[in-house]
Amino acid sequence: MKIFGMQKTTLVDYPGHVATTLFTAGCNFRCPYCHNGDLVLGSDDLEPYDDGQIFSHLKKRRAVIDAVVISGGEPTLQPDLPAYIRRIKDLGYLVKLDTNGTHPAVIRELINDGLVDYIAMDIKHSRAKYRSVASTSSYSPDDVAESVDLLKQGAVAYEFRTTLCKELHKETDITAIGLWLSGAAAYYLQPYRESDQVIQPGFHAHSKEELEGFVKILSAFIPHVAIRGLD
Repeated sequence: MKIFGMQKTTLVDYPGHVATTLFTAGCNFRCPYCHNGDLVLGSDDLEPYDDGQIFSHLKKRRAVIDAVVISGGEPTLQPDLPAYIRRIKDLGYLVKLDTNGTHPAVIRELINDGLVDYIAMDIKHSRAKYRSVASTSSYSPDDVAESVDLLKQGAVAYEFRTTLCKELHKETDITAIGLWLSGAAAYYLQPYRESDQVIQPGFHAHSKEELEGFVKILSAFIPHVAIRGLD
């Protein structure tokens, strides 16, 4: 398992828990607004963390941290992901997975084997416009839809979330996403933020009023809709 980033302590990545977040490198998407461009595009220039360093931290911090978040990049591209998570679970930690949902078989295995306690799946756009954000054909939209359906079964705690850009997401798109995710447990909207690692800088966030309007639209389909990341 190649870990190229570690946030030792976070209060925001796993709702209700103090966590360490581990970042894998590589992704099968090229979302232009991605703020982890170094992990998606530049992993050849990064030095992976040593397993001993990571697990030494996790063993020492068990009195403070109660969860580990596996993020990326796209973690489900890592063939040894299940075995790696099992090592973390053996230390007594809760595990949250951040994923784009393109590998439903991996997600199903993790759920069935009791290796994940929470899954956050990114929704890039409406089904009809998915490729306009994913910016690649190296995935199956049907696999993404299968992962949505799998999580909606409720076998594990989960959320859907979307990073919204003014240039890419319109009100009609929000309605289409709401129809697609109808009945989901929770959906979070995240306004775009510029950063040094954005793959394609220059996008803009919607206003607070626009985002609140989107929440009203989505609330007709999903019982819990909220905005994260507003100043």
